[in-house]
Amino acid sequence: KYTTFSICYYWINSLDQETSIFSSSKSVVIPPGQENKTAILPYDYTIESLGNTFSTGTYYCKVKWNDIEKMGKGVFVLVRDTGYVNTSYGWEILVTLTVLLAVLSIIATALLLWKRKVLCPRRSQLNILRQKVETRLPSASPPPAPLPVYD
Repeated sequence: KYTTFSICYYWINSLDQETSIFSSSKSVVIPPGQENKTAILPYDYTIESLGNTFSTGTYYCKVKWNDIEKMGKGVFVLVRDTGYVNTSYGWEILVTLTVLLAVLSIIATALLLWKRKVLCPRRSQLNILRQKVETRLPSASPPPAPLPVYD
């Protein structure tokens, strides 16, 4: 009763439409002494050339005996035009972030130095006065005391 069966390969696309790919009838001879035992027989089928992206879907195998039908779990196949492309941008992000932080650091340092010269002009005047005092001839009077930094 179970020696003759048919194998059907088909796929279900994204619209839940079933498309038959291949169908075949098989007849198996059961060796003497192996009756009423479970047997596993592999039947491979290779799908040739999935030409376009419309071939994306879940592929199934179904086996039919007279009154029994068994179906496999299915294999999902995704078909792309360009193949698999690795989308890891780890190094690019790291280099971009490093360059951005370096540029911002340089700009911040330049702004701090420029702001220091603008806010503290007296400090640069003190340096000019010190240079003038040091270049004068020594005299009996002591040099003027420097002004406090917070004046």
